[in-house]
Amino acid sequence: MSTDIEHPPGRLTLVDIVMGIGVALTWGLGIVFSKAAIAHFPPILLMGFRFTVTALVLVWFVRVPRGQLLALFGIALISAALQYSLTFTGLKGLDAGVAALVVQLEVPFLVLVGAVFLREKPGLRKWAGIAVAFFGVYQIAGEPQISAALGSVLLVISGAFVWAIGQAMIRKLKDIDGLTVTAWIAVMAAPQLFAVSLAVESDHWQAIQSAGWVVWATVLYLGLVMTALGYGLWYTLIRRNPVSQVAPFLLLLPLFAVLGGVVFLGESMTMTVMIGGAIVIAGVAIILTDKG
Repeated sequence: MSTDIEHPPGRLTLVDIVMGIGVALTWGLGIVFSKAAIAHFPPILLMGFRFTVTALVLVWFVRVPRGQLLALFGIALISAALQYSLTFTGLKGLDAGVAALVVQLEVPFLVLVGAVFLREKPGLRKWAGIAVAFFGVYQIAGEPQISAALGSVLLVISGAFVWAIGQAMIRKLKDIDGLTVTAWIAVMAAPQLFAVSLAVESDHWQAIQSAGWVVWATVLYLGLVMTALGYGLWYTLIRRNPVSQVAPFLLLLPLFAVLGGVVFLGESMTMTVMIGGAIVIAGVAIILTDKG
């Protein structure tokens, strides 16, 4: 029996809950480890190697999704090549914890994209949560050190918006499991990312030659754990459950990223950022706890 069978509304299983927490953990730590790597390595090139690892590991274990390759190419372009180019280029100018808080705008954007493309009708409470979340990011951006890196903040916000579009596109896929989606998006995203890197980044060979163990360990983590495992779990979750039921697990992502930034990178947060982050998470929580 396929693991992608959709459950009745409100019926997350224990396996689903463990999967949701696992997604938040792997993605949160992925931001932390990526921040360490891109201090020495072009971020889009790093993403190209990431998806190459994922593709080489997974493609042998899934069928060729004939009839859906064009759709998957578009999803890879939007939700991988474009999104990761934006998000991880933005991460280069921000602390991992700050980036993880801004990335929470993925949830408000999911609601907005659902309203536009999936004909969903958000209630007043969801609109209020969206406003609160965006106000929280505005508060974070007001911190002097972060306001000086406003371009990086805007890149991460743009990445969150593009990610939400990609999730709506994935939600429309039929008769394809999460592992196959993950594998074939990786197959198609890797060359796309290398092409973008060649177009906008420089000194590729020098970066590859001088890369230390942190960079290559991050490539393996991103390719095997964050993408192959994390996105395999996520795509399975959103294909067998309504997005509104599994999206609350994303609230754990900034917690893991902030803790990881403190432990592994020695980051710290100002009061302004902590207040703004609390507002963002409150806004996202308002959206996700709305049953309307």
